[in-house]
Amino acid sequence: MNMKNIYIDYIARAIGVKDWQVENCVHLFEEGNTIPFISRYRKEKTGGLDDVAVAEIKHWNDVFTEMEKRKAGILSTITEQGKLTDELRSRIENCVVASELEDLYLPYRPKRRTRATMAKEKGLEPLADKMWKVEVADPETEARKYVGDKVGSVEEALAGARDIIAERLSESQTVRENLRHIFRTRRIESKATKAASDNAEASKYRTYFNFSMPLQRIPSHNLLAILRAEKEGFLSIGLDADPEKCGNKIYYDFCQEHRYPGARLAEQIRLAVDDAYKRLLEPSLTNEIVKEAKEKADIESINVFGENLTQLLLSAPVGQKRTMAIDPGFRNGCKIVCLDEQGNLLHHEIIFPHPPQSEKIKSIMAVAAMIDEYAIEVIAIGNGT
Repeated sequence: MNMKNIYIDYIARAIGVKDWQVENCVHLFEEGNTIPFISRYRKEKTGGLDDVAVAEIKHWNDVFTEMEKRKAGILSTITEQGKLTDELRSRIENCVVASELEDLYLPYRPKRRTRATMAKEKGLEPLADKMWKVEVADPETEARKYVGDKVGSVEEALAGARDIIAERLSESQTVRENLRHIFRTRRIESKATKAASDNAEASKYRTYFNFSMPLQRIPSHNLLAILRAEKEGFLSIGLDADPEKCGNKIYYDFCQEHRYPGARLAEQIRLAVDDAYKRLLEPSLTNEIVKEAKEKADIESINVFGENLTQLLLSAPVGQKRTMAIDPGFRNGCKIVCLDEQGNLLHHEIIFPHPPQSEKIKSIMAVAAMIDEYAIEVIAIGNGT
C-alpha cells in the first residue's frame, strides 16, 4: 500500500525530517526490512536517519495503516446508511488525527438503544428539530402537540426532545474539540476507594490517595502508577474541569451557531446542555484524554528505559581491563582495536586471514604481538554483521 501524501507530510512535520526520507523508509518497511537494517545499511535511502528516527517513522506507519483500515470500515457503514456525501467522504479521507476521525463517525455509528433513540421512537424528533433550530418561542405550547398514546405529558415530550438535543451536542465535532482543549489543561485528581482501606496491597499507592496535579506536568511514572492503582480498584480518578464553565461554553457555541433563544426555550436548551455534559461528554472525554496522556507517558517511559539501557550496555562488561576488539570481515579484512582500561584507543589495525588474501600466519603473529605489546586482558569479537 502506497502511503498517502497527507500521512507522509504529517510524519515529516511531527519528527522534523523531509518528506522523501519518510517515503523511502515506508517503502523499505513494505519490502520487509527491519529498523536496525534500515538505519545501518540504507543510509543512502534515509538520508542518514538514526534508529530512533526510523523507529518513529515505523510507529506512525503502523498508526496510519490501521487508520486506513478504520476509514474503510467507517465509509462502508455510512454508505450502507445512505448518508455518505462527497463532503463527508473528503473530510474522512483527509483526516490524520484519530480523535477527529471518530468525531466525524460518531453521528453515524450504530448505537445501542439510547434515551434519544427511544424519544425518536415516540415521534419527538420534529419537536427537537424546532428547538434545535430555535424556531419555537414557547416550547411547552409546542410540546402539547405531541402528547398522545406514546407521550403521556408535556414534560415527557420536552424531556424526550432534550435527550435528542443532548445526544446531538455530544456528537458535535466542534463541541468535543473545544472541550478537549479545556480537559487537556486541567488537573488529574485521584482519591482512595473503599477497597483501598481494606487491602494491604493498596499501601504502595498511598501517595495518590488524595492527589492532584496538572495533567500536562505530571511525570510519566506518577501517571502510570495512578492508572495501575485505578485498574486494581484502589483509586478513582477524574479531571477537575468545571461543569458550569464547560456548560457555558457549550451553550455559547450553540447560540453562536444558531441564535440566542428566548427565555423559555433557553431554559430547555440549558437543561439539555447540562445533561449532555454530565451524562455523555464528561465521562467520554475524560477517558479519552487520560488515555491520550497514558500513551504519551508510555512513550516517555520507554525512552527513559532505553537511555538507561544504553548506558548499561555501553558500560564495560568485564570492568576496567585492557581490551582487544575484533570486527570480523572477509573481503575487507578483520578490523582490530586495542583499548586501555578507560576505553582510550591504543592501537588499530586490519588483518586479512581469509580469502582472497589468506594471510593466516601473518594475522596470527599480528594478533599475538598486539596482545603482548598492549598487555591485553580481554578479547571481544563481533558477530560479523
